Amino acid sequence: MDDNKRQVSNSDSTYPDLTRRELTLALASGVALLRPTVSWAATTSSISSAGSDTPLHYKSLSDVARLIEAGDLRPTELVQQLLYRISTVDRSLHSYVTVMGDLAMASARQAEAEINSGRYRGPLHGMPIGIKDLCYTKGVRTMAGTKVLSDFIPDFDATVVAKLEAAGAVILGKLALCEGAHGPYHPDLEVPVNPWDSTRWSGVSSSGSGVATAAGLCFGSVGTDTGGSIRYPSAVNGCIGLKPTYGRVSRHGVFALAGSMDHVGPMTRTVADAAIMFEAMAGFDSNDPTSLTDPVQPIGDELRRGVAGVRIGFDHDYASNNVEPAVAKAVSDVISELQRQGAEIVDVKMPDVGNPGQVWYDLETAEAVIANSETFPSRADEYGPGFRAVLEYGLQVSGETYARASKHRDEFSGRLHRMLAEVDCMVCPSMGNSAPAKLTDAAAVETDAIWESLVPNDIFTKPFNFSGVPTLSVPCGFSVDGLPLSVQFVGARLSEALLCRVGHAYEQATEWHTRHPSV
Repeated sequence: MDDNKRQVSNSDSTYPDLTRRELTLALASGVALLRPTVSWAATTSSISSAGSDTPLHYKSLSDVARLIEAGDLRPTELVQQLLYRISTVDRSLHSYVTVMGDLAMASARQAEAEINSGRYRGPLHGMPIGIKDLCYTKGVRTMAGTKVLSDFIPDFDATVVAKLEAAGAVILGKLALCEGAHGPYHPDLEVPVNPWDSTRWSGVSSSGSGVATAAGLCFGSVGTDTGGSIRYPSAVNGCIGLKPTYGRVSRHGVFALAGSMDHVGPMTRTVADAAIMFEAMAGFDSNDPTSLTDPVQPIGDELRRGVAGVRIGFDHDYASNNVEPAVAKAVSDVISELQRQGAEIVDVKMPDVGNPGQVWYDLETAEAVIANSETFPSRADEYGPGFRAVLEYGLQVSGETYARASKHRDEFSGRLHRMLAEVDCMVCPSMGNSAPAKLTDAAAVETDAIWESLVPNDIFTKPFNFSGVPTLSVPCGFSVDGLPLSVQFVGARLSEALLCRVGHAYEQATEWHTRHPSV
């Protein structure tokens, strides 16, 4: 077995007495744990898909939660099926870096016992979820896409993990990402594969989260976003991606890339599912000094309100800048559908962001040096060439350069907040194109032509990390070659409920979210 992808068998009898800590120590010492056995296929093949043509693994989290609550599906059955699917499908997709099979089955048995005794916690109870391997998981290796952390085993859970588990979620495993959550991968680690087309890009940096969610290898996942890392993989893999307001979801126990722009959020297959995960993940955390104290607004009732009378801003020039015709047409169709439902489309002017990529890079790389200071530059040779170059650049960012970039960010953010105050939300592409070809060398310095082709998308992602406002990416069609397209709704601070309301209204009027890759 590849030592970089460690897998815990879900066989009830293989390691019946091992704790999470003991299992991880066995993994860290190089003990090869068994893959799931073929007998699982027989176990899971009888699970009903509730009378529809949609396979169970592609059903929405919300639909599966109803089956569990009604007693029509047991969490242990559900987790077994997902673990079996991971053991087969993910051999080629590489979305998971660590599969926590025994631990997931133990959590599923606990959830089942609680539900059977009348202690149902809500729609995440017994639900299989994947976690980006940037988030601490107590007793389970957390690598952040690097080899320098290959033996790091946290002694506590990230707050976001603890919150999901408190809601009853079953953690299936840790999902792959770019090294340090930037862009290039470590050369010794597998690159997640786009399930729609293996020759295409799978996004960065929450690529494992996007691939696993799109391919039915979990019912939702945790991603992080510093400059597009929830939105890019959501867009190219055909998922929902919610980047919350900065500070709305705690970053405690999540490896930082650039602390002033890092966001943690859910990636799912429907907007309602994203709302469910977000409500569980969000809230004040005294362990995170940037955590917001504002109460978390329930979203469920908002989804039923529709969009009649909602004022949606649109800047045609901004939304069509370096955008492929198919994307421009898809966004235009989104606007037409929302108008049909009674929304008011308002002309707005997106503030000039200048060169967002360079400003963002100066801020991000300087902060990344701080985030990696315990191991860089002292262990620089253990980093891959791409991320090492990022950190080396950050070392050279002067105080003046950082101050100028910060001033640019603050001034832009002020103008954006004023523009968003004029409307309820704004609409624009998540990306100006469908998934480009995958990188020639995913570990190399970011000079590949594919990286250059992504630069025009900076205007649709990085400004909303500068400002910390929430965004919601929703599938809005397919390119002529069958690749997902994505629209982005942007709102004022703490407007997640409104964004989900608008995104849900659009989603439910279309069928894009019902299409899945043939894997």
